[in-house]
Amino acid sequence: MTRSEYSSAPPLKNLRVLLAQTNPRLGDVGHNLEEHLSILRQAREARADLAIFPELSLTGYFLKDQTFEVAMEPGDPTLARIAEASRDASVIAGFVERDRGGRLYNALGFFEGGELRAVHRKVHLVSYGMFDETRDFAAGDSFRAFEGEKARIGPLLCEDMWHLPSAYLHFLDEVDVISCSSASPARGVEAGGQGLASERSWELILRAQALLLRTFVVYVDRVGWEDGIGFGGGSCVVGPTGDVLLRMDALEPGTAIFELDGNELRRARFETPLRRDERPSVLAAGLAVKLPGWHLSTEGDDAR
Repeated sequence: MTRSEYSSAPPLKNLRVLLAQTNPRLGDVGHNLEEHLSILRQAREARADLAIFPELSLTGYFLKDQTFEVAMEPGDPTLARIAEASRDASVIAGFVERDRGGRLYNALGFFEGGELRAVHRKVHLVSYGMFDETRDFAAGDSFRAFEGEKARIGPLLCEDMWHLPSAYLHFLDEVDVISCSSASPARGVEAGGQGLASERSWELILRAQALLLRTFVVYVDRVGWEDGIGFGGGSCVVGPTGDVLLRMDALEPGTAIFELDGNELRRARFETPLRRDERPSVLAAGLAVKLPGWHLSTEGDDAR
């Protein structure tokens, strides 16, 4: 299947992206909304095409008993104000979504042209170490591109990026850019005191994904402290040959703008046509052998 068979978005020309490395105030949706709107005014003045915010950027991360209180449905006034601001620049922002059945999701909204056009629900919830996302959130069950007017974007939420099939499914959809919004803690110090160990781990993963999938990767992490945990920042842009094109400072809030070059993307894919030569049918056949009797289910991944 070719891109033209499933996508109305034209091939990427250039995309001017604003990375918003914010420090959300835990549980204070009103404050966080005003910060989003202020940054979106910056995006408009800078003529950005897209602004990307971190995971749960409208609510904060370690919500615990506040999770229910800050949850939003698609018609929520907070989301409506973000949507209105998206008339000037498209927006990817994080929030807690409540569905009709009352389930809560760690979600990313894609806002464009005055509308909430799509939602990605985090598939790979984290419940190890300091994390306990399955306590409050239901897991998403799909990876679908955000169809923008200027680009086809593959959304991921933090832990999604650490699981190979996530970005690979966007690769099969021929997205122009993979966007990963994160709330990743700062951990460890590199030998010689040169940076954070957690930042180094993220860089290795992001560069490998960009190189192997021949795509731009935009990573936006938050900063600040919650529950005694510090978040790392270090947001960055990686090009389709695996080079880091922009890196923001660790631990400090701020914004940065970078223009993704469509010619660079096409050149990388022409020189190394990995998507053209990919054989997903071999993967499908291998999964059928490795997981005999496995069938698609929304009830869990152990269905047989």
